[in-house]
Amino acid sequence: MLLEVKNLSVYYDKSKAVDGISLNVQEGEIVTIVGANGAGKTTILRTLSALKRAVSGEIWFQNKRIDRMRPDSIVRMGLIQVPAGRMIYAPMTVEDNLKMGYYLRRDSAKIKQDLESIYEHFPILKERRTQLGGQLSGGEQQMLAVARALMGSPKLLLMDEPSVGLSPKLVTEIGNIIKDINKDGISILLVEQNSRMALKLAQRAYILELGSIVLEGEAAKLASDERVKKYYLGGG
Repeated sequence: MLLEVKNLSVYYDKSKAVDGISLNVQEGEIVTIVGANGAGKTTILRTLSALKRAVSGEIWFQNKRIDRMRPDSIVRMGLIQVPAGRMIYAPMTVEDNLKMGYYLRRDSAKIKQDLESIYEHFPILKERRTQLGGQLSGGEQQMLAVARALMGSPKLLLMDEPSVGLSPKLVTEIGNIIKDINKDGISILLVEQNSRMALKLAQRAYILELGSIVLEGEAAKLASDERVKKYYLGGG
């Protein structure tokens, strides 16, 4: 098991944001967490990255317990997040943003190889590598945020709402990027409000409501579940 979360509970002040959830991601999978705004999706990812502390439960990554580790130690292990809102460094160039993605690495030869690979995957970033991040379009900034995370050499990529604010054409492009990343052997835990896209991309899914998992299983089967179609896919 690559990632295993056991009975995780997280509070904001006195309000319980995540209520005793358990989930897992296996090697090579795309797993998605689907839910409405405020369901607790981002809180889960922040807790996995040690940006928020759980009040109870355990998080295991590569058979090592990580829920009391520092964020930088978790990144070094290969659990890396693409945050909501992209959060690129707007006053820095595209290339300097990518450098921030590998600042913890010391394998210089592999870094150079990975940077060349990134520019092959994202030719627009190569074309604009000397341009400031803040001058990129929304779609280009999202590509930069993904590319920066990939430069950290992730074993598991946490993706928080990568389609938010993008046009339908760019949503499709981001979906294709996610599939390509997974084909390269990187496991993905995808948090999305765009349930239709998420369930199409993932092998397995968890449906989150008010901090609790209410449904889980194969993504394709959940996509045809009447409750999911009614409340998350706009049908039923």
